[in-house]
Amino acid sequence: MTRTARRMFELLEPVCLVTYFADECNEELAALGHRTYWDGYFASRAAPLGRVPAQVVHAAFYSFADGEAARHIPSAWETIPPEASVAARERGSAASVRRILGDELADSPGLVRAADLTTKAATNAPTEGRVMYAGMRTLPVPSDPVARLWHSATMLREHRADGHVAALVGARIGGTEAHVLDALARGIHPPESFGRIHHLPKERLAAVMDGLRGRGLVDADGRFTDAGRETKQRIEALTDELAAPPYDALSPAELDELVAELEPLTATLVAAGSR
Repeated sequence: MTRTARRMFELLEPVCLVTYFADECNEELAALGHRTYWDGYFASRAAPLGRVPAQVVHAAFYSFADGEAARHIPSAWETIPPEASVAARERGSAASVRRILGDELADSPGLVRAADLTTKAATNAPTEGRVMYAGMRTLPVPSDPVARLWHSATMLREHRADGHVAALVGARIGGTEAHVLDALARGIHPPESFGRIHHLPKERLAAVMDGLRGRGLVDADGRFTDAGRETKQRIEALTDELAAPPYDALSPAELDELVAELEPLTATLVAAGSR
């Protein structure tokens, strides 16, 4: 099931990523009145948690630097209800998936079956310890198959992310440190140039790198040590293990069917840049 969880992540992640790379979601959120991309991002992703303080959003999202959530929460909700942001994100994301897939794939029996099986997995995992996933579970599942596929894939993404946070906490790797390890795993050097962290103050990045060096996870040149590489691999392996429970709801035959139905959909999304 650990291998299954990794394979399903590879197949479903491109369905979710249209939210962040395609235009429709941003346009829907801007039309509501969100002033910037990040206002819309924080408001729409955090909205299933309710009107929680920025500190709670920061804790749940985990990977953002101190103060980043507070620049958008709660101000992004002051004139735009969280429910409206959730609905706009869903509309825009589903529209992106439909446009990229085209009518032939979007209206195919294979997509309907993929949506049904993904929803079965996404609605049958325990919520304990899964804050973002539990928030998503409170939302209604869309009836439209394209929207349902996106919604359920996003539920599974948040379920996996909750487990990833648990794995990082267990390894004593903070959010910015996680981005450094991810950058090195991607072959990005220096890791401080990674797009998720390059904007942070140089003093903050230097302190993070010094801390990783002190723990023997990166060397003097800012590259992985053996211990750092092993730590990253252990975190990823545990993330896969913790992401497996939703797929217990599917029989082996259903899992095989889901993979087969998702493969052409994912290939089309990846070809369009959703990776």
